[in-house]
Amino acid sequence: MAFWAGGSPSIVDYFPSEDFYRCGYCKNESGSRSNGMWAHSMTVQDYQDLIDRGWRRSGKYVYKPVMNQTCCPQYTIRCRPLQFQPSKSHKKVLKKMLKFLAKGEVPKGSCEDEPMDSTMDDAVAGDFALINKLDIQCDLKTLSDDVKESLESEGKNSKKEEPHELLQSQDFVGERLGSGEPSHSVKVHTVPKPGKGADLSKPPCRKAKEIRKERKRLKLMQQNPAGELEGFQAQGHPPSLFPPKAKSNQPKSLEDLIFESLPENASHKLEFTRFLCSSPLEAETPPNGPDCGYGSFHQQYWLDGKIIAVGVIDILPNCVSSVYLYYDPDYSFLSLGVYSALREIAFTRQLHEKSSQLSYYYMGFYIHSCPKMKYKGQYRPSDLLCPETYVWVPIEQCLPSLENSKYCRFNQDPEAVDEDRSTEPDRLQVFHKRAIMPYGDYKKQQKDPSEEAAVLQYASLVGQKCSERMLLFRN
Repeated sequence: MAFWAGGSPSIVDYFPSEDFYRCGYCKNESGSRSNGMWAHSMTVQDYQDLIDRGWRRSGKYVYKPVMNQTCCPQYTIRCRPLQFQPSKSHKKVLKKMLKFLAKGEVPKGSCEDEPMDSTMDDAVAGDFALINKLDIQCDLKTLSDDVKESLESEGKNSKKEEPHELLQSQDFVGERLGSGEPSHSVKVHTVPKPGKGADLSKPPCRKAKEIRKERKRLKLMQQNPAGELEGFQAQGHPPSLFPPKAKSNQPKSLEDLIFESLPENASHKLEFTRFLCSSPLEAETPPNGPDCGYGSFHQQYWLDGKIIAVGVIDILPNCVSSVYLYYDPDYSFLSLGVYSALREIAFTRQLHEKSSQLSYYYMGFYIHSCPKMKYKGQYRPSDLLCPETYVWVPIEQCLPSLENSKYCRFNQDPEAVDEDRSTEPDRLQVFHKRAIMPYGDYKKQQKDPSEEAAVLQYASLVGQKCSERMLLFRN
């Protein structure tokens, strides 16, 4: 029997995929397929292990694409924040925000930097239709009490802390890291007017920058005609335009770029708040972990007292997982999708200082054939999850394979297998008629062979560890 320390166990209903539905990415009317679970409650450790097996949540619905059948395979992607270095485009976004806050500068022609995404992931819309058909009627509080009674009747005592109440379902659903990279400026090349070529009687045109350098060089020659300048000429180098500079300092860190101080008379004020929100994840206080604890959190961005963006993140034992973001389209010129992702990466680094095992930033799914999801690969270094062995592989090693095939096994070892595959399905935990029992005992009471197939499929998808900890709810 599994033991649940410090709170209620995860309780899930499993719904195997029965049919294909419309894909939210390529718009194929019958190309997408996934399996799903309704999470009445879920511990942060169980969800951590599930997303490390390719699962993802939208609200209280937890789903896993059928990777070798769906039209747009969705690979779990994670960034390594401790080694992350912002790219040029990331720095441009941060500088753009800084200029807007300091001087009120609005970039020209940037209103279409990021298209507004829906708050609900189109890819799971079909699954929600399935959930609606099932017409789930379940009193979560009563279910929680039933579990507690079962645990008490079997003499199970909590070791660490009192059980938490089950959290209610959140109103927002979706899986969005951000809304895409900022658009790049387009250079328009004009055709020169026809002419007779350069006028050889006139000196060649020179850039103003070159003229300034020449003036500086002449000034240096007047101040020190036989010093450093002669030294360079003696070594066969062209005359130096400037005295030698000291080696430049290390590039600014991500935190320096984000939290650069603003002038006292700044045009705008950006404030940031974070607070616990309702979700299937039970709030937990880690023993020596982050100050804000584990669980699901709302992050709000306030500009001059007005809320302009809201994101949801899950803080788990090993990572920060971005759930979704939505924002005011009037401020799309600030590239809030990218800006929020960079802040969340910096936040992950901050949490790592409190809890060393928390060292990754999960960005949801990466779809190589979909530009709206492909941009996540630009946050480097990052890894993709092998859909067969569930090991992490650097994205650079995965891209050549994805160019040839939508579905790929990233693990190059042909002998490698899923280390957490279900090997003892009878140890799977079932919650049935207010009692907790191993599946080996439960199946003796059942005669429906189709139910056994669904339970075994569930065990193979969640893995042996989760199947022994989570409770599979059966009517």
